[in-house]
Amino acid sequence: MTTKVGVAQRRGRLVERQLLAAPVATVGQVADALVALHATDPVTVYLSARARSRCAVDEVDAALYEERAVVRMLGMRRTVFVVPAGLADVVQAACTDDVARRMRRQMEKDLAGGGVGGGDAGAWLRSVEDGVLRALAARGGGATGAQLSADEPRLRTQLVYAADKSYGGAAYITSRVLVLIAAEGRTIRGHRRGGWTSGQFEWFLPQAWLRGGESAGAGLGAGLDAGRARTELARRWLTTFGPGLVADLQWWAGWTGAQTKAALAALPVAEVDLDGQAGVALADDLDFPADAPEVAALLPALDPAPMGWQARAWYLGPHIPPLFDRTGNVGPTVWWAGRVVGGWAQRASGEVVYRLLEDIGADGEAAVAAQAAALESWLGPARVTPRFRTPLERELSA
Repeated sequence: MTTKVGVAQRRGRLVERQLLAAPVATVGQVADALVALHATDPVTVYLSARARSRCAVDEVDAALYEERAVVRMLGMRRTVFVVPAGLADVVQAACTDDVARRMRRQMEKDLAGGGVGGGDAGAWLRSVEDGVLRALAARGGGATGAQLSADEPRLRTQLVYAADKSYGGAAYITSRVLVLIAAEGRTIRGHRRGGWTSGQFEWFLPQAWLRGGESAGAGLGAGLDAGRARTELARRWLTTFGPGLVADLQWWAGWTGAQTKAALAALPVAEVDLDGQAGVALADDLDFPADAPEVAALLPALDPAPMGWQARAWYLGPHIPPLFDRTGNVGPTVWWAGRVVGGWAQRASGEVVYRLLEDIGADGEAAVAAQAAALESWLGPARVTPRFRTPLERELSA
């Protein structure tokens, strides 16, 4: 018999698995519970961890740069994430290797179209990459893009993009090459340059950055079967975000339909009824709370909770227009009892302000106000603006 899971039960599971009711002690525990933290906007890592652990900025830094319990890498949907160090190989084999292959094909096409490479753009690109890796090995530590360009001058090769557009023009290939090498697991984004809101990082060889040293010399994901890796990532998604639609998993992971089907086929899954839609859950994980606890949370832009599913009506309601940008990026959100009820922003003065988009009662309003005050105190003199601005965030921060 198919298990029926109502909206209230799904919201209760969300509060539980997203650690909104019971904070944990460390950043590593947060990342492990959530599978990965979005890191396209570097601020998200800190605020997502803070919402679930109350960790200070220096504790997040320690996890990233001293303990190296978590690793910054390109992952699902060609998005930058911070993942548990022990899961980096799985993400690489399950998602990033496919992304890297597409990136390489496009890079070679663009180089050939720009007349670079003397008729063999692929060989030329590989030669440049070898030069970058030799430079990193010679340095023995990390290096910025500017430093690597000095070591390997071909990184300053220019390509012209969108020449017929007002925003077009010539640009160095530096970033594209460095990101491609990292996408193939041959380098790691290491120490940040600047404050905790900075998006600039030094590049390291895996064996120089990851714990395990020489065992990382072959690169992330080396020798790991892609099918098995996708199965493991699917299991983790179901644990954190399940139950959900098969389409939710496919969207979240950036897989094809065939890859998603194969990953699920290797797991003990059960079909569940999600208000008339066929969903999936792990067969041994079918105990759900009756309702969501009345817990408030202020989550940052691109937080894993609102970005865990493609079908979001059950926790987002009608609030997409004010809270998302035009390309599907969610802004800062206010949560109550497992659902999105508003948005928030920080003003130039440092004040954290919010707007509720529905009535949540006096207790809910008081809980949200307390969370806003706590976040404002935590931020202190820091000022954060999401990389992807949304209508409500712009309005509130003005």
